[in-house]
Formats: sequence, structure tokens, C-alpha cells
Amino acid sequence: MMRTTIGMWLVLAVAVCGTIGCDRVTKHVAATTLAGMPAQSYAADMVRLEYVENTGGFLSLGHDLPQTARTAVFTVATGALLVGLIGIAIRFRWAGWSLLGVALFVAGGLSNWLDRALRGSVIDFMNVGVGPLRTGVFNVADVAIMIGVAMVALVEVRHGRHT
Repeated sequence: MMRTTIGMWLVLAVAVCGTIGCDRVTKHVAATTLAGMPAQSYAADMVRLEYVENTGGFLSLGHDLPQTARTAVFTVATGALLVGLIGIAIRFRWAGWSLLGVALFVAGGLSNWLDRALRGSVIDFMNVGVGPLRTGVFNVADVAIMIGVAMVALVEVRHGRHT
């Protein structure tokens, strides 16, 4: 039991630190190599790298809100949501894949939250797609958030806990 608990905490620590570290490094590289440059295209334009400072939320939603509203929603409320999500995971004793999913979600959310708190915007730099079918511009933290959500959703569906 003790060995399993230590192993679980080690996996979570690696996932959280790895996610935040990778996101911070890639945002720094994007800021130093892509800022002010035209978009770069790779793999027959399936991958584009371009520097974007996103003052809004997901897909830049809310970017046109007044600064105080953006701060309230994207810094204060998001911080509270992340703390609340950690509380829910502890309260309901989530484990396994659900806990790993929450850890990835919180790590990605925390890294983006740090950008908002320190810079007022999030650095995004990746875009993927084929022809006119493309994603919005995103970052490593966004990938971690989406993987975390998918993991929790799949566990919930698999165990029949959906409504």
C-alpha cells in the first residue's frame, strides 16, 4: 500500500512538474524565436507555429472584455476553479486515471494562470489542421488541459457515472 501511494504521488509530481516545465520552456522559446516573425509552416502546412498573445480565454473568448473583467474572469475565477477542482479530487478521493487527468488539467491551467497573473496574456504558438479545417492557436498547457478532460471523461463514461 505504501509503495503504491509513493508511486502514485511520484507519477502525479512528474506529470505536474513536467507539464508546467514543458509549457514554460516552450512559451519562452516561442517568445524568443517566433515573436515578430511570420507564421512558419511544417508538414505540408499541417502544423503552423506563430506567436500570439491571447488576452482572452479558450479560442480568445472574452479578449474584448474590459481589463478588470478579464482579470476577474481569467485570473481570479480561474484560480478559484483550479483550487476547487483540487478540493473535489481530494474530497471524493479520486485515484488512478481520473486523478492523473485532474493533475494534467490543473497543471495546464496553473501554467496558463501564471501567464495571466504575471503578463496579462497567455502565449500561444501552435496551430494544426488540414486545409481550411484548423484548430485555434494553442500551447502545451492547453494540450495538457484537453488530455486531462478527456481522461476524466473516459473514466466517467467507462464506469457509467455519466448522467
